[in-house]
Amino acid sequence: MTDQKIILAGGNGYLGSLLAKHFSSRAKEVIILARKQKAQNGNIRTIAWDGKTADNWVSELENADLLINLCGKNVNCRYTPKNQEEIINSRVVPTRLLGKAIEGLIVPPKLWINMTSATIYRHAEDHAQDEYTGDIGYGFSIDVCKAWEDSFFENELPKTRKIALRMGIVLGRADGAFPRLLNLVKFGLGGRQGDGKQYVNWVHEQDAIHTIEWLLNHEEINGVINCTAPNAVTNEVLMQTIRKGYGIPFGLPTPTWLLAIGAKIIGTETELILKSRWVKPAILLDNGFQFQYGKIEEAVHDILSLRI
Repeated sequence: MTDQKIILAGGNGYLGSLLAKHFSSRAKEVIILARKQKAQNGNIRTIAWDGKTADNWVSELENADLLINLCGKNVNCRYTPKNQEEIINSRVVPTRLLGKAIEGLIVPPKLWINMTSATIYRHAEDHAQDEYTGDIGYGFSIDVCKAWEDSFFENELPKTRKIALRMGIVLGRADGAFPRLLNLVKFGLGGRQGDGKQYVNWVHEQDAIHTIEWLLNHEEINGVINCTAPNAVTNEVLMQTIRKGYGIPFGLPTPTWLLAIGAKIIGTETELILKSRWVKPAILLDNGFQFQYGKIEEAVHDILSLRI
């Protein structure tokens, strides 16, 4: 165990809980900034913050080795004007707040990782989008990502290395997209969605965690980093792989028109399913990061092998 201090802003969600558990066995202390203060759990402390105002939590950032900002309203909703405003503000406001807080510290965090999204790139079925030459897309989701990253990079913090981590869809057993896709498979609805040709940029939860730890130890890297598995797959291949792994050979496909109806019923947007996100983690690969689960078959096998 090291004497490192890890801060997780908005760390009570799926990925934040995984990171807290991971670093609690490696760091001296893990501090979660969340809406409600909780009793200390081992070396994990939870401190109250609202993501809008500076308070006692600011002093906790002093001498931190790593600050990870995970704040953001779930985009799995209808894009009404009210939800759009909440989606943007829940990302931009905490990011700006943390930036201002860091400016006033004596010994600020060595590394600040701000979670953003790989959905910032355009709909791509022709070739992968990377950090060097990738094309930024258009539409509400991309506007969110741009505002998010702009608020992160708008102020210079000479003593703090900054990384905008463009996350793919994190696949794991406990939460996120995978359990929902698996439920479709279980009920015989695990066929392709739309025409199935749209790419899915995914990353196994353990590779997401190890990417963050790897970046902490590679001080030469900063800026925008894609955090996705090196082998994106189409929606059709993804669903086929989950069906095969679970032992169900057939799944009814869901055509685009039916997705549109279903999205309205359950309160979400078809873009989350139909946009082709083909993203390559070029900087990680160029600098020698080794993915444990580089292929979708490996990831699905691992996740399903853990099921009860």
